[in-house]
Amino acid sequence: MLFKRFSLLSLIVCSNLILITHTYAEEADYFAAPFQGPQFKPSQGNLGGVGLMQMPSGRMAEEGAFSFNYTKSSEYQFYSIALQLMPWLETTIRYTQVEDLLYSNDESFSGGTKYTDKGIDAKLRLLEESHWLPEVSVGLRDIGGTGLFDGEFIAATKRLSTDGYGQFDFTLGLGWGYFGTQGNISNPLCTAADRFCDRISGYSGNGGSIDYNRWFTGSTSLFGGVEYQTPYKPLRLKLEYDGNDYSQDRPVTSGGVDMTPRTPWNVGALYAVSDGFDIRLSYERGTTVALGFTLSTNFDTIKTPWVDDPIPALGTDQATTLDGVDWKKLDAELSKVAGYQTEKVYQEGDTVAIVSKQNSKYRDRDVAAERAAAVLVNHLPTDIQSYKIIEESKNIPVKSTEISAQGYRDIANVEYFNPSIKDAIVDLPLENIDSEPLYDNFEPLNYGFTPHLTQSVGSPEAFYLYSLTMEGDASYWLTNNLQLSSAISINMVDNYDKFNFEITPDGTSNYRVRTLVRAYVRDNDANVSNLQLTWFQKYGQNWYQQVYGGYLETMFAGAGTEVLYRQPNSNWAIGADINAIAQRDPDSMFGIFENDYAYGAGTKVLSRGTTGHLSFYYQPQWSFLEDTMFRVDMGKFLAADVGARFDFSKQYKSGVIVGAYASRTNMSAEDFGEGSFTKGFYLSIPFDTISLKPTNSRGYLNWQPITRDGGQMLGKRNSLYGITDMVSPWYQRPNQN
Repeated sequence: MLFKRFSLLSLIVCSNLILITHTYAEEADYFAAPFQGPQFKPSQGNLGGVGLMQMPSGRMAEEGAFSFNYTKSSEYQFYSIALQLMPWLETTIRYTQVEDLLYSNDESFSGGTKYTDKGIDAKLRLLEESHWLPEVSVGLRDIGGTGLFDGEFIAATKRLSTDGYGQFDFTLGLGWGYFGTQGNISNPLCTAADRFCDRISGYSGNGGSIDYNRWFTGSTSLFGGVEYQTPYKPLRLKLEYDGNDYSQDRPVTSGGVDMTPRTPWNVGALYAVSDGFDIRLSYERGTTVALGFTLSTNFDTIKTPWVDDPIPALGTDQATTLDGVDWKKLDAELSKVAGYQTEKVYQEGDTVAIVSKQNSKYRDRDVAAERAAAVLVNHLPTDIQSYKIIEESKNIPVKSTEISAQGYRDIANVEYFNPSIKDAIVDLPLENIDSEPLYDNFEPLNYGFTPHLTQSVGSPEAFYLYSLTMEGDASYWLTNNLQLSSAISINMVDNYDKFNFEITPDGTSNYRVRTLVRAYVRDNDANVSNLQLTWFQKYGQNWYQQVYGGYLETMFAGAGTEVLYRQPNSNWAIGADINAIAQRDPDSMFGIFENDYAYGAGTKVLSRGTTGHLSFYYQPQWSFLEDTMFRVDMGKFLAADVGARFDFSKQYKSGVIVGAYASRTNMSAEDFGEGSFTKGFYLSIPFDTISLKPTNSRGYLNWQPITRDGGQMLGKRNSLYGITDMVSPWYQRPNQN
C-alpha cells in the first residue's frame, strides 16, 4: 500500500532526542541515591511485543507505550511496531524478511526480492498483577496471516524485587502453534474436544481472514523464563526456555535450512543506551546469534517544551475609541500571540466580535483565549466590556467564545486567589453576523507548499519503495460559500523505477479502482490530484452541508454532496454522502475513461458509477474505552460492492490518535483476492508534541497491508466531520499532560 505523510521513525527519533538529553541527569540522580535501585521496565521480544526473546510474557507495558523494533539473525530480519493500545491490550504489526528465500519464483514479478511476510499480533490481559497473583495474559500471534508464525499462548508473569540485587520478572506460559511445536506437554484442551488435538496445516483462502479453527489446537508446550533488571540501570539479562522446535519454520520447510535446536535454552542481554533506545543481543537454540534494537516513546506522555511568544503585560495606552484602533497592528499581534487570524471585526454594543480563521496555534482554546484577551485589552477602548471570538472553518462558524474584559484584568492583576481564564470566558451559540464590519481583512486566496514522503513496505519489487514530492495546495473563495481549490504533486525523488507491473496480477475481474494506482504514479513527474468547486453551507444550529464537483482525487472525477448533523459538545454525529464518479485516465492530465474497457489489456475500469455512505460517529463514555471513537460507514463502495466500513480509533493524552479500519462487503474473498477484505491502520500525530513551537498541524500515516479493489472509499478533499471538529472537539482536544 502506498501511504502518505512521514516515516514513523521520524516521530520516534524526535522524541528520543529529547529523552537522550536527560540521560546524564538521570544517571546522576541514580548514583546520588544508592539505596534506590533502577525500576523495572518491560522490554520487547525479537518479534515485537513485550516478552523475553522468542517467547512472549504475560506482562503489559504502560498505556501508550510505542516502539519500533528490529532484529537480525541468520534466518530472519524482523521489523515490528508494538503499541500498548489500552492498559489491557497490546498490538503488534510485523514485517519479516526470510533470508535466502525469494518473494516468488517469477523473476518478472518480484526479481530478487526476499520473501516477505506480514503479521499482526494481539495480547489481552486477563488478570492484573497483585501482591500475591501474577499478571496473566492471553495472546494471538500472526492473526489472519499466512501461518508463518501463527500461534496462541497464555502466560503468567510475576515480579520479585530484592534489596540491592535488582528485580526479577518470572514468566511461565503454555503455547500452541509457533509457541508449541516442541510438544513437551499434551494439549489440555484435547480432552475437552477432539478438534483441539490436531492443527490444520496451511492457511485458508487468500490469507487475511482469521482462522479461528486453528486457535489453541495441535502440539502444546510449556515455556518460560526470567528477565533480570540488574542493579546497573542500563543492563538487563534474559533467560528463556523455548517452546518451539523450529521444525515448521519457512527456512526449514521451503529452504532446506537446518534450524534444529541444540538446546531449548536461550540467553540474552539488553542495554539501554537511553530511556528510548535499547540494543539487544541473544544466543538462541545453541546455534544462532540475534542482534537488534528498539526505539520507543509513549504516546500518552510525549511532549516537547515550547519556545513561545510571551503573553503581553497589561498596558495603559489603549485607543480611546474604536475609530482610533490600529486594526492591522492588532491583527498581526493577535495572530502572533494567540494564533487567531482576524478576517472581520464587528461592534455589538459594548462588545467587539472578532471573526477569525480556525486557531492555528493552540489546541487548548483556553490558552488561546487568555492570550487573545491580553492582546485585545491593550488595544481596545476601556469601555468595551467583552470580546467575542468566532472561529470559522471553511467560512462556517464552529466555535464562539466571549471573554469578559474586566474579568481578564482581574486575572492578569491576580485580584483573587488562584485566578483562571475559565472564570472570564463563556461559550456561546454559533452565529453568523450580517452587519457591516468595522474592519475587513478577509483574504480569498490561500496557498502553501509542503513536502510529502510516500512509502510502500513489503512490495514484490522491493521491501521499501518511496517517493518524495512537493505538494502545492491553493484555494480561492469566489463567494462567501463557494470555494475553488486545487492540489498538485511534483515528484522530487523516488525509486519507482523498480515497478515491474501496473496491474496487480491477482486473477480478479473487479473494477480496478485502487489496484491500478501504480499507473497514476509510475511515470508522472507532476500530478493534479485535485481541482474542484465546493459550496459550504450551515443550516440552523446543527446541520452542515457541502456540494462539490471536479477532479475529486488522483483517480476519480465527479460530483457529490455530503450532509452532517452534529450538536455542540455531543459524543455522536450522523452524516451521509452521495457521489457520481468517473475514473480518470492516468495517461492524460484531465481526461477520463470513455468506457469500462478503455484502459485496454482486458482491464475493467469504472468509467461511470456512483458511491455513497451513511456515516455514524460515536465516542463511548465507558471507562474501559476512554478516549475512543467508533465510526461506521454503510453503503456502496468504489468497485460497486455494498457493505460497511468499521473504524475504531484511540486518542492518547498527548493528542496522538491511533486507529484501525476494516471493510466487509458483498464481494467474496475469492473475488477480492489476496487479503480477503480491506483492512488498514493509521496514525495521526499533532506536531505540537514534537515541535518547539505551538501549532495545530497534524501528520498522518496510513498503512494498508494489501491494497485491493473491494471496500474502497472515495478520497474526498474535505470531510464535514473534520471541518466541524471544534463543534465537539476530537482532533483539537487539548494536550492532557
